[in-house]
Amino acid sequence: MSKWLVSALILCLLATGCGTVARNETSPSPQNDNRVKVQQSSPRKKAITSPKQVAAHLEKLAMKVPGVKGAHCVVFKNTAIVGIDVVSTMERSRVGTIKYAVAEAFHKDPYGIDAIVTADMDLSQRLREVQADIKRGRPLAGMAEELADIVGRIVPQLPRDVQPRQAEPDKQDQPKIHKNL
Repeated sequence: MSKWLVSALILCLLATGCGTVARNETSPSPQNDNRVKVQQSSPRKKAITSPKQVAAHLEKLAMKVPGVKGAHCVVFKNTAIVGIDVVSTMERSRVGTIKYAVAEAFHKDPYGIDAIVTADMDLSQRLREVQADIKRGRPLAGMAEELADIVGRIVPQLPRDVQPRQAEPDKQDQPKIHKNL
């Protein structure tokens, strides 16, 4: 196994090393640069000093969008994750439109520039639970538990990775009433 790994690593290094070519081009000097220079025109992001206030602000902003029944926001450093609740019988294309409208409202707001908007019911519920953990004074533990739950649902279970259960030696002779799945 290790021989294959080492040989694959050497092959990759050789392949990437052969692709570099020396170029004799020089970069243009700034004085001879005839390109048009433009100032950044997108809204400037405000520094987040109070995550709870920013979360409440973004929730109110999301609730103003027609079709949003509820919103739950968690702010972590410079990023906000916002889960929106919509009617469960709504068509997927309409949900996408509402999600886009919320993102558009956030784009115009200085706090919402780096927000992530989701309409997934499971993620929205998990955001609600993280928000409750933050209010209880356990932000890191709550976030870690919910991330573990999310990853546990995302990671697939492959049949070849399943190890068959070994029967206990003293219970082999007894009739099996309960079958393990």
